[in-house]
Amino acid sequence: LQVGTSTEADVRSRFGEPERVWDEPGGARTFEYNRQPAGAVNYMITIGPDGRMSALRQVLTPAEFAQITPGMTVDEVRRRLGKPMKTMSFALKGETEWDWRWNDGGTRPMIFTAVFGGDGRVLRTASVEEIPQGGR
Repeated sequence: LQVGTSTEADVRSRFGEPERVWDEPGGARTFEYNRQPAGAVNYMITIGPDGRMSALRQVLTPAEFAQITPGMTVDEVRRRLGKPMKTMSFALKGETEWDWRWNDGGTRPMIFTAVFGGDGRVLRTASVEEIPQGGR
């Protein structure tokens, strides 16, 4: 796919139906392509008002994680990172955790976690190495 050349039909042919479509200012739309829980990437592909691809971003990166800050809403986080691989609620703590699987660029599988309070706003985030099932 080529920015400025590929069409919405090209994107759909290559990636399929998007998980979600986000409306953008000026008539553009961003297609969310979720590769969780098995994959380690999520793509946001923007289609301009002219029907051509204007951006293709893999959003599960340290630079994107750094933009997730305390006070952000669940919708803002979902908009930046896409659907998480899993969510867990902890009623006694009044917290919910969203996890995304990603790769640090080497051989280490990682998990990025955003922790939300009862008000649906980020309390804190963390990124840790994923421990394989059954331990090391």
